[in-house]
Amino acid sequence: MLDGLMRGVIDAPLNRGGRWLAARGASADAVTLAGLALGLGAAGLLASGLSGLLVALPLLASRLADGLDGAVARAGGKTDFGGYLDIVCDFVFYAAIPLAFVLRDPTGNGAAGAFLLLSFYVNGATFLGYAILAAKRGMETTGRGEKSLYFTAGLLEGTETILFFLVIVLWPASFAPAAWVFGGLCLVTALARVLLARRVFR
Repeated sequence: MLDGLMRGVIDAPLNRGGRWLAARGASADAVTLAGLALGLGAAGLLASGLSGLLVALPLLASRLADGLDGAVARAGGKTDFGGYLDIVCDFVFYAAIPLAFVLRDPTGNGAAGAFLLLSFYVNGATFLGYAILAAKRGMETTGRGEKSLYFTAGLLEGTETILFFLVIVLWPASFAPAAWVFGGLCLVTALARVLLARRVFR
């Protein structure tokens, strides 16, 4: 829901950063993988029992890299594989944070973490399925920035997910109730996308 608004705020500085990195030989794929490494590092810290800024800083750095990789690609040349790698790494990161909370406290966080992962799985399936059919029909959009895949708007998008992750990282005791609420909203987002697909692709 907030991604379209955020694009107007972050696109210009990201593009400047991407041009700077590309001019110094950085590849978009390397930035993508660096972002994944930072995200998995944050998840590892969480799973070991740490929280707060020690986890929030690498988590935010990983999302910065996730924004910069596209800017580097636009400056140095986009590839289909780069777009593929980016979405795969995003999904790995989004799964790693809930898993870290489950590993941290299986008894207290297990059910909520499993539900959250289920909601991410369902939401991801509706997102990728829609993108495949949109590409088949030649549909394009730049409403969520210049992307390799067709991004549909939704109640919950990347911005909301990052904010949710920050809340549970800074206040880990809130994970279980927050996961049930956020997971429920993810399923609402997925249902809305299915209904949209039914209208557009029939």
